This record gives sequence, structure tokens and C-alpha cells, in this order.
Amino acid sequence: MAAAMHTATLPVFSSFSAYKTNVSDRIRLGLAPLPASLAGRKGSILVIRSEAGFACGSNARARSSKLITNAVATKPDASASSTGSKPGHELLLFEALREGLDEEMARDPRVCVMGEDVGHYGGSYKVTKGLATKYGDLRVLDTPIAENSFTGMGIGAAMTGLRPVIEGMNMGFLLLAFNQISNNCGMLHYTSGGQFTIPVVIRGPGGVGRQLGAEHSQRLESYFQSIPGLQMVACSTAYNAKGLMKAAIRSENPVVLFEHVLLYNLKERIPDEEYICCLEEAEMVRPGEHVTILTYSRMRYHVMQAAKTLVNKGYDPEVIDIRSLKPFDLYTIGKSIKKTHRVLIVEECMRTGGIGASLQAAIIKEFWDYLDAPIVCLSSQDVPTPYAGTLEEWTVVQPAQIVKAVEDLCK
Repeated sequence: MAAAMHTATLPVFSSFSAYKTNVSDRIRLGLAPLPASLAGRKGSILVIRSEAGFACGSNARARSSKLITNAVATKPDASASSTGSKPGHELLLFEALREGLDEEMARDPRVCVMGEDVGHYGGSYKVTKGLATKYGDLRVLDTPIAENSFTGMGIGAAMTGLRPVIEGMNMGFLLLAFNQISNNCGMLHYTSGGQFTIPVVIRGPGGVGRQLGAEHSQRLESYFQSIPGLQMVACSTAYNAKGLMKAAIRSENPVVLFEHVLLYNLKERIPDEEYICCLEEAEMVRPGEHVTILTYSRMRYHVMQAAKTLVNKGYDPEVIDIRSLKPFDLYTIGKSIKKTHRVLIVEECMRTGGIGASLQAAIIKEFWDYLDAPIVCLSSQDVPTPYAGTLEEWTVVQPAQIVKAVEDLCK
């Protein structure tokens, strides 16, 4: 543990998660170079989508300058939506996280879990329920209320060859371990001259809940995004929650997995067979022609709610769940911008220094010539989250604001 407090690491990427970011970008981000086997790869790329299917990259549709007239929201086919006829099994998001963790613990004896109440209590949101009984108290370790200590211990364990999953009971509490996460977790591979890798996953609930107060409504994406050597992903469905959990555990890099407290009870049917999701790939949620909407986590559902209204008004928005908060999947994002030429970013993070600000800067740098209108970014207000429910709603982006922003962009 003492070594974990005074040493640091550049990540070594596994082949499934490293094919899109070019060498210069990876060096700038403090990430390992692209594997030689993937560096020159072109053509179609196998993608695991949140609909639990496989698809290959396809050509973008031709740009359309006209709005769809008399458009209506697409209604799902009744037979297709029948849960009884679909393969797989239904899980809530927190159950999908548990299933992914359970599978990885069964597959690899080096995987262990540590955090407050993760043992026989099962975690504050029951993500680790039953794992202590199955794997024992040493692999599912209850810790004291001391985030800096058990985070440092987890990083030290990763240096010795284990693959710890560190749970923060609330992501806001991990600010107490910011030194360990920034100076140790993200940098040990580099400062040790490559002698150590830090295959650790840091995960937990965050985001604006329902009247949880300011200290329990933190969004730490903006805090961690500037740490070299650290990857960040945000899950939004049961499917990608399990897939990202498994991918993060298998990664040789330290990965922060953001889970939103209001998404834990979302249910989805996921495959029975094993799968993983790419840690560096965005998800195309809804193809469209008129505007690219970039979002992640809980705001994905606010955007899709707004999209139904927009379609009925004659607009055709393209919705992308960026999922990878660091590094950004600029391949998928750029492909969409070259088609729609308009960008709306919707996030729950704070406006000042948030993920949206970084994404906006990256788009301006890489795709300025393809923009026909200024980028619009809708973010949470720069205020502590109020306890009062009505005031809490006012601080977070709502679907009506998204509809208005798209209408203004497409004028």
C-alpha cells in the first residue's frame, strides 16, 4: 500500500478496446500506442450494440436538407417486443453489473472486490449481493469508512497482480481518495518505467438522484477527466453496464465506471451468451439526418424522450451515447457530424469544465469545417444541487430544453 502511495502508470491497452484512437492522440492522452496488429486496420468493424446484436459499420446516408413532413414516432412491432419470444434474460441494471462482476470473478481468481458494505450486506445498491457468500470474505472485502485507505490498498493490490474492483458507496466520497486516484492510479505505470500495470476498476453510484442533497449528487466526470492514464466510461443500459464492467475488469488500465443512481432499476433483456463492450466506442442510439445529439448516462433517456417530440415536429435527430468519456470516440462522432453538420451536447455534468466543454473543444478542433451552425451544449447549472425536488429539477437539463435547442439549431 505504501508503494501505491508513492509510485505511478501509463496504460497498456487490450486489443478489443484500442483500434480507433490514433498514435498522436494516445500519446497526448497518456495512453499506450496502438497495437501493431490494429494500427492499419480499415474497413468494417465488428460492433456490439446495446440492442444485444452485432452490426458492421455502414455508409452514412446522404445529407438531407429537407425536414421530414408528417413524421410520427416509430412504434415498435408488437411481436418483436414480446419478451417471451426474445432470447436471453431480463435483468435490472444493477443486476447486470452484478452478473458481469460474478462472471469475471468466476473466470479469474485474481478479481476481488473491496469497499464499504460490499460484503454480506451486498453493497449500498445491492450490486455485490451474494458474492461474499459465494467467493468468501477475502475476495469480497468489507472495508472501514476510509476511502483514501482502501483505494490505496486496491491500487497496491493491482501492482502485485490482483485485479481489484473498488466500490465507492457514493462517487462523491471518492474525492477523499483523489490523491490515490490521480497521483497513484493514473501514473504508476509511467513513473515506474513500465514495471507496474494497474488493472483496477473504480465504480459506484453518482449523479443527481431524487432529493439526495448536494454532497450525494456529485458528478465527478469533470474531476477525473484531466488525470493522465485514467480511462472513464459511463453505463446507461443493463446491456452496456454488464459489457463495460467485464471489459473494464479485463483491461490493463485503471478504469473509472460511472453508474447513475437513477438508472439502477432500468430493466432490459440481455443475451445469455458471454459478451463484452468496447471501452472506447460510442453507441449509435438513433440514426438521423438533421442534428447530432451527443449524450451519456441518464441524459440518454431525456434525449430520447425529446426525440419523440422532435420526430412528430418533423425533425430527424441522430442520437449518440458517447459512453467513453475518456478518450472520446471521435470516429463515430465525426462520422455523424459529417452527415448532419449540427451538434447538440446534452449532459448532466456541470457547465464549467465539464465533459461537454471538453467534447466541444475536441469537435471544434477536429471537425470545424463540417459545422453549419455553432455547437450548443446543455449542461447542469453551476450550483450545488438543491434538496428541494422542484429546485433540483431546475438545475438539470429537461426534455423541453432539448426540443427547443434542436428547433433553434435547425432554423
